[in-house]
Amino acid sequence: LANIKSEDEVYEVVDLTEYARRHQWWSRVFGNNSGPIAEKYSVATQIMMGGVTGWCAGYVFQRVGKIAATAIGGGFLLLQIANHSGYVQVDWKKVEKDVNKAKKHLKKKANKAAPEINTFIEEATDFIKRNIVLSSGFVGGFFLGLAS
Repeated sequence: LANIKSEDEVYEVVDLTEYARRHQWWSRVFGNNSGPIAEKYSVATQIMMGGVTGWCAGYVFQRVGKIAATAIGGGFLLLQIANHSGYVQVDWKKVEKDVNKAKKHLKKKANKAAPEINTFIEEATDFIKRNIVLSSGFVGGFFLGLAS
């Protein structure tokens, strides 16, 4: 934080990137130095919590995945029928050019976002390592949720 003084007014400048790094959502939920969940709950409780949350996530992922696949597949099928019937003509060269342009744009954005993504991945990996029992329960529950 820095103060900038002008003739009559004082402004406080906040560096939002530094603030976001120090005040992440999991710090608000679990505390600033939240240790492994293993220190707070028994193994059975951790497995149950991980399994239930994993099953819920897997079930929702399965349902949303089916709906998205149906919508995309149905839209593509209708587009092909319309193209074959002569209602729609697709300029495939323009589509290819636009896709290549979008890939270049995404590559540039991905290179700029790499430090934040790497930091998140490192923190997530550290959380998983510190809470291996909970994480194992989540993975098992997630696969059960996908299967149900």
